[in-house]
Amino acid sequence: MVLRHPDTGNRVEDILLLIDSGADVTLLPRTAVDQLGVVIMDDQYEIMGFDARITLAAVARVDLLFLRRTFKGSYLLIDQDHGILGRDILNLLALVLDGPGQTWYDQRPIANKT
Repeated sequence: MVLRHPDTGNRVEDILLLIDSGADVTLLPRTAVDQLGVVIMDDQYEIMGFDARITLAAVARVDLLFLRRTFKGSYLLIDQDHGILGRDILNLLALVLDGPGQTWYDQRPIANKT
C-alpha cells in the first residue's frame, strides 16, 4: 500500500494494512501519515473495536494507492504499526485472493481514460 500527500505528491510506501471485511472504514497508521506531512484535521471520531472498546481517532486527507487504483479521501488514524483496509475500499474492488499463488488482484479491469 502506498500513501500520497494530495497536494505535494510526497509518498510513503510499503504501508502494511490488514484486510478486514468486517471493518466499516479504513484505518491508517498515524506514523505513516505523519511522514507525509499532511495536516491532521481537528475532527475526531469515535470508533469501536471488535472488543467493543471505544477510542477516538483523528482524521487526515490522503490518497491511498492500492492495486493500480487511487482512492482519494479522508481516513481515520490509529496508533499502530499497521492499518486496517476496511469495506469503504473493499466494496469498490472485486478482490481475488490466490492463496497457492501467494498473490492478489482486482478482478475488474481498470477503465481506459481517454
